[in-house]
Amino acid sequence: MATSFGKNAVESPEPVKAEVKGTIPSWLQGTLLRNGPGIFSVGDTSYEHFFDGMAIMHSFAFKDGEMTHRSRFLRSDTYKANMDSNRIVVSEMGTMAYPDPSKNFIFKAITFLNHTVPDFTDNGASNFIRYGNDVFATSETNYIRKIDPVTLETQDKVDYMKYLPVNLVSSHPHYDKEGNTYNMGTSIAEKGKTKYILFKVPAVSQTDKNKNVPALKNVEVICTLPCRSLLTPSYYHSFGITENYFIFIEQPLKLDILKMATAYMRGVNWASCLKFSPEENTLIHLIDRKTGKEVETKYYTGSMVVYHHVNAYEEDGHVVFDVIAYKDNSLYNMFYLSKLRENLELDDSYSRPKYKRFVLPVRSDKGIAVGEDLVKLKHTSASAVKEKEGKLMCQAEVLCEGFELPRLNYDINGKKHRYIYGSFVEDSALSREVTSSVVF
Repeated sequence: MATSFGKNAVESPEPVKAEVKGTIPSWLQGTLLRNGPGIFSVGDTSYEHFFDGMAIMHSFAFKDGEMTHRSRFLRSDTYKANMDSNRIVVSEMGTMAYPDPSKNFIFKAITFLNHTVPDFTDNGASNFIRYGNDVFATSETNYIRKIDPVTLETQDKVDYMKYLPVNLVSSHPHYDKEGNTYNMGTSIAEKGKTKYILFKVPAVSQTDKNKNVPALKNVEVICTLPCRSLLTPSYYHSFGITENYFIFIEQPLKLDILKMATAYMRGVNWASCLKFSPEENTLIHLIDRKTGKEVETKYYTGSMVVYHHVNAYEEDGHVVFDVIAYKDNSLYNMFYLSKLRENLELDDSYSRPKYKRFVLPVRSDKGIAVGEDLVKLKHTSASAVKEKEGKLMCQAEVLCEGFELPRLNYDINGKKHRYIYGSFVEDSALSREVTSSVVF
Protein backbone atom coordinates (compact mmCIF):
# COMPACT_ATOMS: atom_id res chain seq x y z
CA MET A 1 0.00 0.00 0.00
CA ALA A 2 1.49 3.32 -1.04
CA THR A 3 0.51 6.32 1.05
CA SER A 4 1.09 10.05 1.07
CA PHE A 5 0.98 11.56 4.53
CA GLY A 6 -0.15 15.18 4.50
CA LYS A 7 -3.06 17.47 3.90
CA ASN A 8 -3.32 16.68 0.21
CA ALA A 9 -1.44 14.40 -2.16
CA VAL A 10 -0.63 15.40 -5.71
CA GLU A 11 -1.73 13.35 -8.68
CA SER A 12 0.13 13.01 -11.97
CA PRO A 13 -2.36 11.70 -14.55
CA GLU A 14 0.23 12.02 -17.32
CA PRO A 15 3.11 9.51 -17.14
CA VAL A 16 6.37 10.81 -15.71
CA LYS A 17 9.77 9.30 -16.40
CA ALA A 18 11.54 8.75 -13.11
CA GLU A 19 15.18 9.65 -12.56
CA VAL A 20 17.02 6.39 -11.99
CA LYS A 21 20.27 5.96 -10.11
CA GLY A 22 21.86 2.71 -11.14
CA THR A 23 20.35 0.33 -13.66
CA ILE A 24 16.89 -1.20 -13.94
CA PRO A 25 17.27 -4.77 -15.28
CA SER A 26 16.04 -5.07 -18.87
CA TRP A 27 14.21 -8.29 -17.97
CA LEU A 28 11.98 -6.43 -15.50
CA GLN A 29 8.79 -5.86 -17.49
CA GLY A 30 5.27 -5.07 -16.29
CA THR A 31 3.29 -2.68 -14.11
CA LEU A 32 3.09 -2.49 -10.33
CA LEU A 33 -0.13 -0.98 -8.93
CA ARG A 34 -0.40 0.42 -5.42
CA ASN A 35 -3.02 2.50 -3.62
CA GLY A 36 -3.57 4.04 -0.22
CA PRO A 37 -5.00 7.08 1.57
CA GLY A 38 -3.95 10.33 -0.08
CA ILE A 39 -6.35 13.15 0.87
CA PHE A 40 -6.92 13.84 4.55
CA SER A 41 -8.72 17.21 4.51
CA VAL A 42 -11.61 18.63 2.49
CA GLY A 43 -12.54 22.25 3.10
CA ASP A 44 -12.57 22.85 6.84
CA THR A 45 -13.08 19.16 7.69
CA SER A 46 -10.42 16.50 8.25
CA TYR A 47 -10.34 12.74 8.62
CA GLU A 48 -9.55 11.44 12.07
CA HIS A 49 -7.80 8.21 11.07
CA PHE A 50 -4.92 7.64 8.67
CA PHE A 51 -6.65 4.76 6.87
CA ASP A 52 -9.75 6.89 6.18
CA GLY A 53 -8.07 9.25 3.71
CA MET A 54 -9.46 9.29 0.15
CA ALA A 55 -7.62 6.93 -2.15
CA ILE A 56 -4.76 7.81 -4.43
CA MET A 57 -3.57 5.20 -6.94
CA HIS A 58 -0.05 4.74 -8.29
CA SER A 59 1.33 2.75 -11.22
CA PHE A 60 4.97 1.96 -11.82
CA ALA A 61 5.47 0.68 -15.38
CA PHE A 62 8.77 -1.06 -16.15
CA LYS A 63 9.94 -1.55 -19.74
CA ASP A 64 13.33 -1.80 -21.43
CA GLY A 65 15.25 -0.56 -18.41
CA GLU A 66 12.99 2.42 -17.73
CA MET A 67 10.29 3.09 -15.16
CA THR A 68 7.29 5.36 -15.73
CA HIS A 69 5.15 6.58 -12.83
CA ARG A 70 1.55 7.76 -12.91
CA SER A 71 -0.83 8.63 -10.05
CA ARG A 72 -4.52 9.53 -9.86
CA PHE A 73 -7.10 10.01 -7.18
CA LEU A 74 -9.83 7.38 -7.21
CA ARG A 75 -12.94 9.21 -8.45
CA SER A 76 -15.27 7.26 -6.18
CA ASP A 77 -18.77 8.38 -5.24
CA THR A 78 -17.23 9.25 -1.87
CA TYR A 79 -14.64 11.49 -3.55
CA LYS A 80 -17.27 13.22 -5.69
CA ALA A 81 -19.68 13.80 -2.80
CA ASN A 82 -16.96 15.21 -0.57
CA MET A 83 -15.56 17.47 -3.26
CA ASP A 84 -18.98 18.71 -4.36
CA SER A 85 -19.80 19.68 -0.77
CA ASN A 86 -16.27 20.94 0.00
CA ARG A 87 -16.43 18.96 3.22
CA ILE A 88 -16.34 15.32 4.33
CA VAL A 89 -19.90 14.04 4.01
CA VAL A 90 -19.30 10.27 3.68
CA SER A 91 -18.33 8.41 6.83
CA GLU A 92 -15.33 6.10 7.02
CA MET A 93 -14.43 3.50 9.65
CA GLY A 94 -12.56 5.91 11.90
CA THR A 95 -14.32 9.16 10.94
CA MET A 96 -18.05 9.79 11.31
CA ALA A 97 -19.30 12.53 9.00
CA TYR A 98 -22.07 14.82 10.25
CA PRO A 99 -24.24 17.17 8.17
CA ASP A 100 -23.46 20.83 7.74
CA PRO A 101 -24.98 22.71 10.74
CA SER A 102 -26.70 25.03 8.27
CA LYS A 103 -28.75 22.15 6.75
CA ASN A 104 -32.42 21.85 7.66
CA PHE A 105 -34.06 19.26 9.91
CA ILE A 106 -35.28 17.01 7.07
CA PHE A 107 -31.77 16.74 5.63
CA LYS A 108 -30.39 15.87 9.06
CA ALA A 109 -33.12 13.26 9.61
CA ILE A 110 -32.32 11.56 6.29
CA THR A 111 -28.62 11.55 7.18
CA PHE A 112 -29.44 9.88 10.50
CA LEU A 113 -31.47 7.13 8.80
CA ASN A 114 -28.68 6.51 6.29
CA HIS A 115 -26.28 5.88 9.16
CA THR A 116 -28.65 3.63 11.09
CA VAL A 117 -28.56 1.20 8.16
CA PRO A 118 -25.29 2.43 6.67
CA ASP A 119 -24.53 2.45 2.97
CA PHE A 120 -20.78 2.06 3.15
CA THR A 121 -18.08 3.99 1.36
CA ASP A 122 -16.60 3.04 -2.03
CA ASN A 123 -13.28 4.68 -1.15
CA GLY A 124 -11.07 1.78 -2.24
CA ALA A 125 -7.81 2.67 -0.51
CA SER A 126 -6.71 -0.75 0.79
CA ASN A 127 -5.64 -2.80 -2.21
CA PHE A 128 -6.28 -3.79 -5.82
CA ILE A 129 -8.17 -6.99 -6.68
CA ARG A 130 -8.23 -8.79 -10.02
CA TYR A 131 -11.45 -10.56 -10.98
CA GLY A 132 -11.22 -12.14 -14.41
CA ASN A 133 -9.58 -9.57 -16.70
CA ASP A 134 -10.67 -6.58 -14.62
CA VAL A 135 -8.85 -4.69 -11.86
CA PHE A 136 -10.69 -3.10 -8.93
CA ALA A 137 -9.71 -0.70 -6.15
CA THR A 138 -11.04 -2.08 -2.89
CA SER A 139 -11.38 -1.42 0.80
CA GLU A 140 -13.37 -3.98 2.83
CA THR A 141 -16.95 -2.90 2.16
CA ASN A 142 -19.39 -4.38 -0.36
CA TYR A 143 -18.32 -1.78 -2.95
CA ILE A 144 -15.35 -1.97 -5.31
CA ARG A 145 -14.39 0.36 -8.18
CA LYS A 146 -13.19 -0.88 -11.54
CA ILE A 147 -10.14 1.02 -12.81
CA ASP A 148 -8.12 1.14 -15.99
CA PRO A 149 -4.76 -0.37 -14.93
CA VAL A 150 -2.91 1.64 -17.60
CA THR A 151 -4.39 5.14 -17.24
CA LEU A 152 -5.73 4.71 -13.66
CA GLU A 153 -9.07 6.16 -14.73
CA THR A 154 -11.97 5.31 -12.44
CA GLN A 155 -14.69 3.23 -14.10
CA ASP A 156 -17.74 1.27 -12.88
CA LYS A 157 -18.85 0.97 -9.29
CA VAL A 158 -19.60 -2.68 -8.44
CA ASP A 159 -21.71 -3.90 -5.53
CA TYR A 160 -20.88 -7.44 -4.33
CA MET A 161 -24.45 -7.72 -3.05
CA LYS A 162 -25.72 -8.04 -6.64
CA TYR A 163 -23.80 -11.29 -6.98
CA LEU A 164 -23.27 -12.57 -3.45
CA PRO A 165 -24.87 -11.77 -0.05
CA VAL A 166 -21.74 -10.28 1.56
CA ASN A 167 -21.62 -7.02 3.50
CA LEU A 168 -17.86 -7.08 4.10
CA VAL A 169 -15.12 -8.61 1.95
CA SER A 170 -11.42 -9.20 2.57
CA SER A 171 -9.05 -6.94 0.64
CA HIS A 172 -6.42 -9.69 0.32
CA PRO A 173 -7.62 -12.41 -2.09
CA HIS A 174 -5.64 -15.33 -3.52
CA TYR A 175 -5.06 -16.31 -7.15
CA ASP A 176 -4.16 -19.54 -8.91
CA LYS A 177 -2.25 -20.07 -12.14
CA GLU A 178 -5.48 -20.67 -14.09
CA GLY A 179 -6.62 -17.11 -13.40
CA ASN A 180 -9.21 -17.92 -10.72
CA THR A 181 -9.58 -15.62 -7.72
CA TYR A 182 -10.48 -16.79 -4.20
CA ASN A 183 -11.82 -14.48 -1.51
CA MET A 184 -13.87 -14.35 1.69
CA GLY A 185 -16.81 -12.21 2.76
CA THR A 186 -19.13 -11.85 5.74
CA SER A 187 -22.89 -12.10 5.37
CA ILE A 188 -24.55 -10.34 8.31
CA ALA A 189 -27.93 -11.56 9.58
CA GLU A 190 -29.00 -12.82 6.14
CA LYS A 191 -32.12 -14.98 6.66
CA GLY A 192 -31.46 -14.82 10.40
CA LYS A 193 -27.89 -16.12 10.11
CA THR A 194 -24.47 -14.50 10.10
CA LYS A 195 -21.86 -16.48 8.23
CA TYR A 196 -18.53 -16.33 6.47
CA ILE A 197 -18.59 -17.12 2.76
CA LEU A 198 -15.56 -18.43 0.92
CA PHE A 199 -16.01 -17.88 -2.81
CA LYS A 200 -14.29 -18.34 -6.15
CA VAL A 201 -14.46 -16.00 -9.14
CA PRO A 202 -13.50 -18.12 -12.17
CA ALA A 203 -11.22 -16.94 -14.92
CA VAL A 204 -13.17 -15.34 -17.76
CA SER A 205 -13.94 -17.71 -20.62
CA GLN A 206 -13.47 -16.59 -24.21
CA THR A 207 -17.25 -16.59 -24.69
CA ASP A 208 -17.85 -14.33 -21.68
CA LYS A 209 -14.94 -12.13 -22.72
CA ASN A 210 -16.48 -11.57 -26.14
CA LYS A 211 -19.83 -10.79 -24.54
CA ASN A 212 -18.21 -8.50 -21.94
CA VAL A 213 -19.77 -10.50 -19.08
CA PRO A 214 -18.57 -9.37 -15.60
CA ALA A 215 -16.42 -12.02 -13.95
CA LEU A 216 -18.41 -11.74 -10.70
CA LYS A 217 -21.52 -12.95 -12.54
CA ASN A 218 -20.02 -16.44 -12.47
CA VAL A 219 -19.04 -16.37 -8.79
CA GLU A 220 -19.12 -19.76 -7.03
CA VAL A 221 -19.61 -20.32 -3.31
CA ILE A 222 -17.04 -22.82 -2.09
CA CYS A 223 -18.30 -23.07 1.47
CA THR A 224 -20.02 -21.19 4.26
CA LEU A 225 -18.98 -21.15 7.90
CA PRO A 226 -21.42 -20.17 10.66
CA CYS A 227 -20.37 -17.25 12.81
CA ARG A 228 -19.95 -17.88 16.53
CA SER A 229 -22.54 -15.19 17.25
CA LEU A 230 -25.30 -13.60 15.16
CA LEU A 231 -24.46 -9.93 15.68
CA THR A 232 -20.72 -9.97 16.40
CA PRO A 233 -18.87 -11.46 13.43
CA SER A 234 -15.11 -11.72 13.57
CA TYR A 235 -13.04 -9.09 11.79
CA TYR A 236 -10.43 -10.41 9.35
CA HIS A 237 -8.16 -8.85 6.77
CA SER A 238 -6.74 -11.91 5.00
CA PHE A 239 -6.76 -15.71 4.96
CA GLY A 240 -4.44 -18.56 4.01
CA ILE A 241 -4.31 -21.07 1.16
CA THR A 242 -2.33 -24.22 0.35
CA GLU A 243 -2.60 -26.76 -2.46
CA ASN A 244 -5.44 -28.60 -0.69
CA TYR A 245 -6.73 -26.29 2.05
CA PHE A 246 -7.96 -22.83 3.00
CA ILE A 247 -7.12 -21.44 6.46
CA PHE A 248 -9.49 -18.98 8.12
CA ILE A 249 -8.87 -17.48 11.56
CA GLU A 250 -12.00 -16.59 13.50
CA GLN A 251 -10.47 -14.27 16.06
CA PRO A 252 -11.92 -12.55 19.13
CA LEU A 253 -11.76 -9.14 17.43
CA LYS A 254 -15.38 -8.59 16.47
CA LEU A 255 -17.71 -6.08 14.87
CA ASP A 256 -20.63 -5.27 17.16
CA ILE A 257 -23.43 -4.77 14.63
CA LEU A 258 -25.92 -3.27 17.09
CA LYS A 259 -23.38 -0.72 18.27
CA MET A 260 -22.59 0.13 14.64
CA ALA A 261 -26.28 0.80 14.00
CA THR A 262 -26.38 3.33 16.85
CA ALA A 263 -22.88 4.81 16.43
CA TYR A 264 -24.04 7.91 14.55
CA MET A 265 -26.68 8.70 17.16
CA ARG A 266 -24.13 8.20 19.96
CA GLY A 267 -21.59 10.48 18.29
CA VAL A 268 -18.88 7.83 17.88
CA ASN A 269 -17.21 6.27 14.85
CA TRP A 270 -17.70 2.74 13.58
CA ALA A 271 -14.18 1.71 14.63
CA SER A 272 -15.23 2.14 18.25
CA CYS A 273 -17.65 -0.74 17.66
CA LEU A 274 -14.77 -3.17 17.17
CA LYS A 275 -14.69 -5.32 20.30
CA PHE A 276 -11.67 -7.32 21.40
CA SER A 277 -12.43 -10.14 23.85
CA PRO A 278 -9.11 -11.37 25.27
CA GLU A 279 -10.88 -14.01 27.35
CA GLU A 280 -12.00 -15.84 24.20
CA ASN A 281 -10.01 -18.35 22.20
CA THR A 282 -9.20 -18.00 18.51
CA LEU A 283 -10.75 -20.64 16.26
CA ILE A 284 -8.71 -21.92 13.31
CA HIS A 285 -10.84 -23.25 10.45
CA LEU A 286 -9.26 -25.64 7.95
CA ILE A 287 -11.35 -26.11 4.79
CA ASP A 288 -10.75 -28.80 2.18
CA ARG A 289 -10.47 -27.12 -1.23
CA LYS A 290 -11.80 -30.15 -3.10
CA THR A 291 -14.91 -30.82 -1.00
CA GLY A 292 -15.55 -27.33 0.38
CA LYS A 293 -16.04 -28.89 3.82
CA GLU A 294 -14.29 -28.09 7.05
CA VAL A 295 -12.07 -30.87 8.38
CA GLU A 296 -13.45 -32.70 11.41
CA THR A 297 -10.62 -31.76 13.76
CA LYS A 298 -11.26 -28.57 15.73
CA TYR A 299 -8.21 -26.33 16.10
CA TYR A 300 -7.94 -23.35 18.41
CA THR A 301 -5.37 -21.18 20.13
CA GLY A 302 -5.33 -18.33 22.63
CA SER A 303 -6.66 -14.85 21.91
CA MET A 304 -4.79 -12.85 19.29
CA VAL A 305 -5.37 -10.33 16.52
CA VAL A 306 -4.18 -11.10 12.98
CA TYR A 307 -4.30 -8.76 10.01
CA HIS A 308 -1.84 -10.41 7.63
CA HIS A 309 -1.26 -14.02 6.71
CA VAL A 310 2.28 -14.55 5.46
CA ASN A 311 2.09 -17.92 3.68
CA ALA A 312 0.96 -21.50 4.21
CA TYR A 313 2.05 -24.90 2.94
CA GLU A 314 1.70 -28.64 3.56
CA GLU A 315 4.40 -30.95 4.87
CA ASP A 316 4.26 -34.60 5.96
CA GLY A 317 0.61 -34.62 7.00
CA HIS A 318 0.66 -31.11 8.50
CA VAL A 319 -0.56 -27.72 7.36
CA VAL A 320 1.97 -25.05 8.31
CA PHE A 321 0.83 -21.43 8.22
CA ASP A 322 2.54 -18.19 9.21
CA VAL A 323 0.81 -15.02 10.41
CA ILE A 324 1.68 -11.66 11.92
CA ALA A 325 -0.08 -11.61 15.29
CA TYR A 326 -0.77 -9.04 18.01
CA LYS A 327 -1.86 -9.52 21.60
CA ASP A 328 -4.68 -6.95 21.20
CA ASN A 329 -6.16 -4.40 18.75
CA SER A 330 -4.11 -1.37 19.82
CA LEU A 331 -2.45 -1.19 16.37
CA TYR A 332 -5.50 0.52 14.86
CA ASN A 333 -5.54 3.19 17.56
CA MET A 334 -1.91 4.00 16.84
CA PHE A 335 -2.89 5.43 13.44
CA TYR A 336 -5.33 8.11 14.57
CA LEU A 337 -3.89 11.25 13.01
CA SER A 338 -3.96 13.19 16.26
CA LYS A 339 -1.72 10.57 17.84
CA LEU A 340 0.61 10.40 14.86
CA ARG A 341 1.05 14.17 14.91
CA GLU A 342 1.65 14.30 18.65
CA ASN A 343 4.06 11.41 19.03
CA LEU A 344 5.50 9.06 16.45
CA GLU A 345 7.36 7.05 19.07
CA LEU A 346 5.79 3.75 20.09
CA ASP A 347 5.22 3.23 23.80
CA ASP A 348 4.35 0.21 25.92
CA SER A 349 0.62 0.66 25.31
CA TYR A 350 0.99 -0.61 21.73
CA SER A 351 1.26 -4.29 20.96
CA ARG A 352 4.31 -5.29 18.91
CA PRO A 353 3.74 -7.68 15.99
CA LYS A 354 5.02 -11.24 16.27
CA TYR A 355 5.75 -13.49 13.32
CA LYS A 356 4.07 -16.74 14.40
CA ARG A 357 4.11 -20.18 12.83
CA PHE A 358 1.24 -22.58 13.51
CA VAL A 359 1.33 -26.27 12.59
CA LEU A 360 -1.95 -28.17 12.15
CA PRO A 361 -1.79 -31.99 12.04
CA VAL A 362 -4.37 -33.25 9.55
CA ARG A 363 -3.98 -36.95 10.30
CA SER A 364 -6.55 -38.75 12.42
CA ASP A 365 -6.12 -38.38 16.18
CA LYS A 366 -7.78 -41.72 16.95
CA GLY A 367 -5.74 -43.64 19.46
CA ILE A 368 -3.90 -40.50 20.54
CA ALA A 369 -4.08 -39.84 24.27
CA VAL A 370 -5.36 -36.58 25.71
CA GLY A 371 -2.40 -34.32 26.40
CA GLU A 372 -0.25 -35.65 23.56
CA ASP A 373 1.31 -33.33 21.00
CA LEU A 374 0.33 -34.36 17.46
CA VAL A 375 2.94 -32.22 15.69
CA LYS A 376 5.66 -34.54 14.39
CA LEU A 377 7.74 -32.09 12.36
CA LYS A 378 11.24 -31.84 13.83
CA HIS A 379 12.16 -28.35 12.64
CA THR A 380 9.53 -26.43 14.63
CA SER A 381 8.61 -25.87 18.27
CA ALA A 382 4.94 -25.29 17.39
CA SER A 383 2.58 -27.75 19.05
CA ALA A 384 -0.98 -29.06 18.76
CA VAL A 385 -2.00 -30.83 21.96
CA LYS A 386 -5.05 -33.06 22.02
CA GLU A 387 -7.76 -32.09 24.50
CA LYS A 388 -11.13 -33.57 25.34
CA GLU A 389 -13.82 -33.82 22.64
CA GLY A 390 -11.17 -34.07 19.92
CA LYS A 391 -10.02 -30.47 20.08
CA LEU A 392 -6.41 -29.50 19.46
CA MET A 393 -4.90 -26.62 21.42
CA CYS A 394 -2.31 -25.04 19.11
CA GLN A 395 0.70 -23.09 20.32
CA ALA A 396 2.73 -21.17 17.76
CA GLU A 397 6.46 -20.87 17.31
CA VAL A 398 7.53 -17.22 17.35
CA LEU A 399 10.02 -16.79 14.50
CA CYS A 400 10.73 -13.11 15.14
CA GLU A 401 9.21 -9.94 16.58
CA GLY A 402 8.57 -6.49 15.11
CA PHE A 403 7.99 -7.71 11.54
CA GLU A 404 4.98 -6.58 9.47
CA LEU A 405 3.62 -6.06 5.94
CA PRO A 406 4.90 -9.45 4.73
CA ARG A 407 5.38 -10.26 1.04
CA LEU A 408 6.77 -13.24 -0.82
CA ASN A 409 7.36 -14.35 -4.38
CA TYR A 410 3.74 -15.18 -5.24
CA ASP A 411 4.83 -17.99 -7.56
CA ILE A 412 5.44 -20.05 -4.42
CA ASN A 413 2.29 -18.95 -2.60
CA GLY A 414 0.85 -22.02 -0.87
CA LYS A 415 4.19 -23.81 -1.07
CA LYS A 416 7.10 -24.06 1.33
CA HIS A 417 9.00 -20.79 1.32
CA ARG A 418 12.45 -19.65 2.32
CA TYR A 419 12.37 -15.86 1.91
CA ILE A 420 9.84 -13.36 3.23
CA TYR A 421 10.11 -9.61 2.72
CA GLY A 422 8.58 -6.92 4.88
CA SER A 423 9.23 -4.10 7.32
CA PHE A 424 10.44 -3.98 10.88
CA VAL A 425 8.48 -1.93 13.43
CA GLU A 426 10.80 -0.81 16.18
CA ASP A 427 10.48 2.60 17.85
CA SER A 428 8.32 4.55 15.39
CA ALA A 429 5.23 4.00 13.30
CA LEU A 430 7.15 5.43 10.35
CA SER A 431 9.88 2.80 10.68
CA ARG A 432 7.53 0.63 8.62
CA GLU A 433 9.15 2.20 5.58
CA VAL A 434 12.40 0.28 6.22
CA THR A 435 12.52 -2.86 4.10
CA SER A 436 13.96 -6.05 5.60
CA SER A 437 13.85 -9.74 4.86
CA VAL A 438 13.55 -12.92 6.88
CA VAL A 439 15.36 -16.05 5.69
CA PHE A 440 14.47 -19.59 6.75
